[in-house]
Amino acid sequence: MDPSIVARLRAEYHRRICSEILAKRKETNALNIADVSSRASLQFAEAMACKMGHPLCSKTPSGQTAGTRFTACTMDFVQLAFNRLIHLRPGRWVFSTSTAKGIAQFDQYEHLAALEKLVKENPELATTLGMEYIITPDIVVFRSPVPDDEINAQEELVSGDEKSARLTPLRAAADRVVRGTLHASISCKWTMRSDRAQNTRTEELNLIRSRKGKTPQIAVATLEPLPSRLASIAMGTGDVDCTYHSALYELAEAVKESGNEDQNEILHTLIHGRRLRDISDLPFDLAL
Repeated sequence: MDPSIVARLRAEYHRRICSEILAKRKETNALNIADVSSRASLQFAEAMACKMGHPLCSKTPSGQTAGTRFTACTMDFVQLAFNRLIHLRPGRWVFSTSTAKGIAQFDQYEHLAALEKLVKENPELATTLGMEYIITPDIVVFRSPVPDDEINAQEELVSGDEKSARLTPLRAAADRVVRGTLHASISCKWTMRSDRAQNTRTEELNLIRSRKGKTPQIAVATLEPLPSRLASIAMGTGDVDCTYHSALYELAEAVKESGNEDQNEILHTLIHGRRLRDISDLPFDLAL
């Protein structure tokens, strides 16, 4: 039986990760996702990469380059898979890693631009408010507003002459400047360390607290090989909706075969506690 479309897209995603990012460090011969101070991390990373089944990158990219490439590969996979689900979630959807204006470009957060301008003009407010408002997610998914002729495609639901449905951001003909609505924020972490987990949680909490309107879906994507490190971002509720691993099935096999019961139990808890899913689940979750 031929593999499904999503399975083929996932395999291509793994091929790109291996050929463009995943590599051996020359000085240690360890994979660039592994923590050289952790025997378990080294073991899981090696076995997981082997199970992904593609040749590795010949030159180890810098940390920043690895992160940028990982974000690009992840967005391409999620967008391609989500586009196959458009019958389940109709709409004009845009995926982007380029958000110069940050979240202030979206309907729920447009007020933050004025707030940031006020803080810059009045430095004493910065000490009182004490936070950065304009967050720039790694990947954003947003829905563009819809023109009236599309809304009225089957029957006349709205009219420009009437005082109804004029403030909704879904309608392009509303009585104000209408921006896209942020549907999802995806934070991409090539590996996961405690400081990265804390920074990510802070950013996601700002997304929740600063909004005027619906809360976007908040996700994290990572290739971190150590379950206890994954727990630093995946465990708990309230800020991140779910964490998605780029090769969860390969990691689960690697951890199980290692005989490391502690790490296997952590991974089992995260998966069955619905805090950790495979990257192939993300496009479907975006269609909810």
